[in-house]
Amino acid sequence: MGDSAASNTTPLVNETCPSSRRRNSKPHDDVAYEDVTDSNFVYEFGGPVGAAAMIVGFPLLMAYQFLCVYDNGGHFLGPDSLADILPWIERMGARYWEIAAPSWTGARIYLGFTMFMVGLAYVCPGPVMHGYKLPSLNGQRLVYQCNALWSWWIVTLTSLALHFTGVFRLTQIIDNLGPIMTIAMMWSFFLAGALYAVTAATGAKHRASGNVIYDFFMGVCLNPRIGSLDMKLFTELRIPWPVLFFISLSCAFKQYEEIGYVTPESAFMVLAHWLYSNACNKGEECVITSWDIFYELESWYLLFWNLAGVPFSYCYSSIYLLKNGPMHFSVGWNVMCYVLLLTAYFFWDTGNSQRNRFRMYWNNTLIKRNAFPQLPKSFIDNAKFLQTRHGNKLLIDGWYAYVRKPHYTADLVMALTWGLITGFGSFFPYFYLTFFLIVLVHRVGRDDARCVRKYGADWDEYMRVVPWKFVPYIY
Repeated sequence: MGDSAASNTTPLVNETCPSSRRRNSKPHDDVAYEDVTDSNFVYEFGGPVGAAAMIVGFPLLMAYQFLCVYDNGGHFLGPDSLADILPWIERMGARYWEIAAPSWTGARIYLGFTMFMVGLAYVCPGPVMHGYKLPSLNGQRLVYQCNALWSWWIVTLTSLALHFTGVFRLTQIIDNLGPIMTIAMMWSFFLAGALYAVTAATGAKHRASGNVIYDFFMGVCLNPRIGSLDMKLFTELRIPWPVLFFISLSCAFKQYEEIGYVTPESAFMVLAHWLYSNACNKGEECVITSWDIFYELESWYLLFWNLAGVPFSYCYSSIYLLKNGPMHFSVGWNVMCYVLLLTAYFFWDTGNSQRNRFRMYWNNTLIKRNAFPQLPKSFIDNAKFLQTRHGNKLLIDGWYAYVRKPHYTADLVMALTWGLITGFGSFFPYFYLTFFLIVLVHRVGRDDARCVRKYGADWDEYMRVVPWKFVPYIY
């Protein structure tokens, strides 16, 4: 059951996982190093110029979209003429400052939630898992306290108790969304700057280019930790998706206050964001073997997007429904959206589970958890794979027998439903789908380029066996 690297003369073969599953979370030493070094450095995202543009552009884009959705009914805002461009920019800035300037209320809500989640990360129970061997740590494995599920349920039940007792009404989130968003953006800049400065001061930069702007954007720290708290794992799961869920829940409660009931469309968004957040937290132990954790550096773009971009850019459907509702779509339309969402969720949840639990199996860290909901086909017994000469195994079973990225396909379909449930009156509920599609195409390109370098002819064979990326016989 070892996964030691094969010699260069070892042929590529189809194999299967042995039927007996190893559940001991303590890994063996026969698992190959996961390569987190990259000797073929290339600038990504347009290099320093592209990095600088995104560091400036993303906050401005979020501010603009916030004004369009929150303050203008989901319609685009623009100058009346070329001569009006500068006055329009001044008006937009003034309006944003009027409704979204940082406030103590916004800081208490966002930072209070963050600190509560940090505290729960230190004290909640959960399985202790081991990651890949890391060359940067001389082959050592990092230990992860996987207690996100406990944190998620505790913060959910606590928030509901505070709401219904009147101690903290969750409607305060949507009422103060602008200031909360601004605080989130400021907080992400502060953390990224502090992390860069500390890493540089301690001489612990990893894969640095030497360009300050680009390195700030892409990151220079691989495994930032505060005691037992892993910053990358924490910021990827425990802030973005729960905050997004609470924004949608806040919109639903606000709608109930205003019209006396929650529409099927608003309930859909609460369900959609609960499913996503719950899945991320119930499967925390699976994320440890993902690209984001073992390879990506903790960076401005990860911190900004996880702490601010995800929750405050993916919530436009919920805000649009609140500001423009109630909608009067047919029962058939709503049923179609619900069925499409739940079907896509099934393939997304099980696809991620198949992929990550396959890795965990061969990393000897597979454990059984009964987190809700447990879906069939989440683990593949006797899974088929291609053994590479590099030492890694490439899954070619389950959903991965049909396409190489089934979880991305399902993710995109879920994103589509978040727009469809609002109709076609505004682009902004479809921003998530549009942005996500661009990100995934870019990411798949990065993955393919890296895998070609890493696996060589083995990757060519893999693409021959599974030729389709997202949709069989189409793409």
